[in-house]
Amino acid sequence: PDALVCLDPDTKAPMTMRRLFEKMGVSAYELNIDKLDVHADRNTFHRFDKFNSKYNPIGQSALRDVFLKTDNYCEGKYFANILKQVLAELQDSKYQMSEPRLSIYGRDVNEWDMLAKWAVKHSVHSPNVRWLVQVPRLYDIYRSKASASVRCFQDILRNVFQPLFEATLHPESHPELHAFLPFVVGIDSVDDESKPEYVSMDADIPTADKYTMDENPPYSYYLYYMYTNIAVLNELRAQRGMSTFALRPHCGEAGSANHLVSAFLLAENINHGLLLRKAPVLQYLYYLAQIGIAMSPLSNNSLFLNYHRNPMPEYLARGLLVSLSTDDPLQFHYTKEPLMEEYSIAAQVWKLSSTDMCELARNSVMMSGFSHDIKCYWLGRNYQEEGVAGNDIERTNVPNIRLAYRYETLTQELNMLLVSLISTAPNRPHADGLPCRMSTNFPASPSAHDSAYISELGGAHSTD
Repeated sequence: PDALVCLDPDTKAPMTMRRLFEKMGVSAYELNIDKLDVHADRNTFHRFDKFNSKYNPIGQSALRDVFLKTDNYCEGKYFANILKQVLAELQDSKYQMSEPRLSIYGRDVNEWDMLAKWAVKHSVHSPNVRWLVQVPRLYDIYRSKASASVRCFQDILRNVFQPLFEATLHPESHPELHAFLPFVVGIDSVDDESKPEYVSMDADIPTADKYTMDENPPYSYYLYYMYTNIAVLNELRAQRGMSTFALRPHCGEAGSANHLVSAFLLAENINHGLLLRKAPVLQYLYYLAQIGIAMSPLSNNSLFLNYHRNPMPEYLARGLLVSLSTDDPLQFHYTKEPLMEEYSIAAQVWKLSSTDMCELARNSVMMSGFSHDIKCYWLGRNYQEEGVAGNDIERTNVPNIRLAYRYETLTQELNMLLVSLISTAPNRPHADGLPCRMSTNFPASPSAHDSAYISELGGAHSTD
């Protein structure tokens, strides 16, 4: 209680934990879950501002700074201790892997180094965990501050990506960051998608170095510049035998369907994807490309969409690559097993079969950023193969008939589109000006290997 944890906002003098609680008028004996008031409720529905305020325990931003920050007065000690408890529980469970988010804001070029030093100093590492780094879309907030170091959008890009390029080219210049990056598997773009966009993404929009407007750039603008920087960075890191990063933004939770168009073109996976239910053509494209969609129905239930209206079961039935995941467990879940809450409630409400549950779990591993060796351990050595050939039923517990069906329907859809394209342009000119006929690479029907399992309708794996 006598440890110095923050600065007094009035006197700017260091303040102890005891003094902080005295100033708030709260004693440690009065603390309980209800008192902390961090759970989302009916008041957060379609109110992202009230949702954000729930991050402040007892409504006090000082407690958020002390316990949930990595760059505070006590150097993130308490946040690291909380995380270590979570990581230890994950390792004890043996069957759960996690991809928690850490934040980089783009306000300062030293943010990556500070985050890496915190991670290395406190050893927040676990074989069950890989990190995703989320970048909030808050250019307008940083630009509006009188002492802002962000004068144009290029400043945010420089603050986010320059340290990554430097650590790739000269690891000795950022030793902690170089040690931390192998455990970072992706970059996320987050904020309230329902906020109106006052700037259009068109030919007249200025480039990042000339974007000095006070208004926030549109979602597509953020995603485009993140993608281009990540693509170049990945190429550089791959050439040097280093780990690479996936772009996995929050997308389609609210706002415009154009967000989903941008993500379809640029992202590897997305989080939420609720608005695909209102855009059948986009939903079909996401199906054809098998772009992963990590869905969090309990989070959506408190923010944007009632649970019974969530499209997750429809997406799964149609063959989209969907998985169940948690989102802000501190706010939306009530037990120490938030992922089990998601699975158990989904199974009860939507009457999912054991095959459905196992397919969701398999999809989750496929979409994750864990290494090839770890995926081989959980899914089998041939998990990258399509159809039945890629399924090890002893590890995935997904019947071969389910994956044969998925593969057959997808290849038939692709084949139908290609045949349609050929029929409308039978003598499409080649690049050299000579006519050529297009040929399909997609089988019109499943392979003999797949068909053998489809015919086993009375076999042990015909649970679908």
